[in-house]
Amino acid sequence: MLRGRYYVLVILVFCWLLTSMSVEKASAAQGNAGEGSGKVSKQSADVSSGNGLAVMSGKTGAQQLEQAAEALYGYVLEGDVMKVRQETEQISRILVSSSFEGMTSVEGINALSGVIMDLKAAVASAKVSQQQLEATAAKLRLAANSLNQPGQPIWLQYYKLIREDLNAMEQSGATNDLAGWKKAVERLQSRYENIRPAVIVSRQPEVVNAFDSWLSYAAGIPSSSQKIERTRLLEIVSYGQDTVRVMFGKEKDEPALSLPLASQEFGIWGGLAASFIIAVLAYAGYRKYRGENQKFKPI
Repeated sequence: MLRGRYYVLVILVFCWLLTSMSVEKASAAQGNAGEGSGKVSKQSADVSSGNGLAVMSGKTGAQQLEQAAEALYGYVLEGDVMKVRQETEQISRILVSSSFEGMTSVEGINALSGVIMDLKAAVASAKVSQQQLEATAAKLRLAANSLNQPGQPIWLQYYKLIREDLNAMEQSGATNDLAGWKKAVERLQSRYENIRPAVIVSRQPEVVNAFDSWLSYAAGIPSSSQKIERTRLLEIVSYGQDTVRVMFGKEKDEPALSLPLASQEFGIWGGLAASFIIAVLAYAGYRKYRGENQKFKPI
């Protein structure tokens, strides 16, 4: 009797073990199926529904965009229109299949898209203008670099040129030379036009709008029906200096224009005078220290 119960107990334990193993295998199979489904879903999410292109991360897209823009600029300089067209299409695909959220503003994306559209129009023209093509390719190169290298973009190198134009405007304003003012503003507009898409990519919209408004107002001064006084012209230049400092990320107290240096002769004599004063003070301190030591020296 006891032996029969023992056999029944062993059989029940064995059945329980088989059931547990079956449940574990079913759970593992379900987990693998869920993981596989997740991978498929992720892969499906990485493909845009509109054109079937894999969506790249912002950093990867920015790197590829800058590389393609560099290659395109080289093809433009070589005059290879066929490769320029191919690279333009490649750039369009990169822009469409990349997500730059968090890397630039909506205005920055629109600026990039606008430059690419201008590039397509220039390439598709019956008579391709080499000058226009080079200018547009240069804008795209700077804009793509600004997106991929936000910390130190190439367009910041224009600061010195912009300063020179502001300096010319200041000199013209000081003499009320409106013809010189107009020439300086036109040169500034031309340079700013080259970097404007890149500026929009890496700067806040209010910063860009502030400089755009100032530049538009300064350009309208020569054609104004009212006479602008010298002091007002200098005020306009001063405001332009401030907007340029903000746009290029310069310190507030850093001069926007080159200022005359102090006389070298004064600097030399000032240095000699300072050295003489320091030597006298050092000698006096030494004499005082020596006298005190002699006074309190024990006998």
